[in-house]
Amino acid sequence: MFYYIFYQKLLHFFSPFNVFHYITFRLIMASLTSLFVSLYLGKILIPTLKRLQIKDQFKGYEPRSHKRKSGTPTVGGLIIWGGFFVSSLLWMRFDVLINWIVLLGVFIFVLIGFMDDYLKVKRGNNNGLRAKTKFVMQIVAAFLIVWLIVRYEGELGVCATCFYMPFVKHGVFNLGVFYILFAVFVIVGTSNAVNLTDGLDGLATGPSLTAILPLMISAYISGNTIFSHYLHLPYIAGAGELSVLLASLAGALLGFLWYNCYPAEVFMGDTGSLAIGAMLGIVAVAVKEEVVLAIAGGIFVMETLSVIIQVASYKTRGERVFKMAPVHHHFELKGWPESKVIVRFWIISLVLALLSLTALKLR
Repeated sequence: MFYYIFYQKLLHFFSPFNVFHYITFRLIMASLTSLFVSLYLGKILIPTLKRLQIKDQFKGYEPRSHKRKSGTPTVGGLIIWGGFFVSSLLWMRFDVLINWIVLLGVFIFVLIGFMDDYLKVKRGNNNGLRAKTKFVMQIVAAFLIVWLIVRYEGELGVCATCFYMPFVKHGVFNLGVFYILFAVFVIVGTSNAVNLTDGLDGLATGPSLTAILPLMISAYISGNTIFSHYLHLPYIAGAGELSVLLASLAGALLGFLWYNCYPAEVFMGDTGSLAIGAMLGIVAVAVKEEVVLAIAGGIFVMETLSVIIQVASYKTRGERVFKMAPVHHHFELKGWPESKVIVRFWIISLVLALLSLTALKLR
């Protein structure tokens, strides 16, 4: 909105308004806007959630130490997405279709997560949407978004079904229809991986923030003809605008973390985690940086693998590899204080994000 008001309409009255044309300016302002909006929403929403008794019951398989958290307000993802959508609509360009595709994907996954949280609160336990129902809804949503991305990039002349492998010279592989299945897997997998990681106060927020950084840089480069050519990335017209959306998400996450850091005043719930993971996956698919996401989001990968290994080991050998899965609970049961688990996971996620940036040059 501001792009059109200040750059297109008012520039001839005041030349400094030209700054609204630059992505770098708008992404900085977008992050600050979403930060302050989410801080404001948190101040209003948390007391409202408490008054309406919209709280987490912790009647599942969490460690016993988590029982004290029972009654903490949930559905705090609304704080994140309120800040995100307000900021995005203020600072993004409306004429770039890929922006609307990402916003549509985020909105659908927010609805799926909210339905799950609503049923949990209504029933007073952890039984929300049936796992199969939720999974099917995620797959259908991901197929829709991938189809829109492939059509959009195909019309731009980009190899929309190509997989770009970093660290390999000429590592471009056209997977055809199999790329669509792969992209759906990335989006749904990341969505559920962030959801699994969201088990401690602020645990999912930190790795999400660090994963945003390399994706933001990749999006900016992919939308620039000179930088993309130099770094052997596909040039995707309009992709640079996705960095504004990512900055909006980063600011909203920071605002939410103000209330969600240990000890948490509110939980994001599936309303937050499912859509955060989905957005990371959607952007990674849009800018062909699925491998970068896998590296930067290594914490999410680790958490998911721990659950898979635990279930497979118990079903085949009757033994557990971890004291409890996801793996953050394993360290809790080993005696690590919750705050130590959180901060150490944050440190690992930051290191992985920095490591993923090497993929920009090593191709």
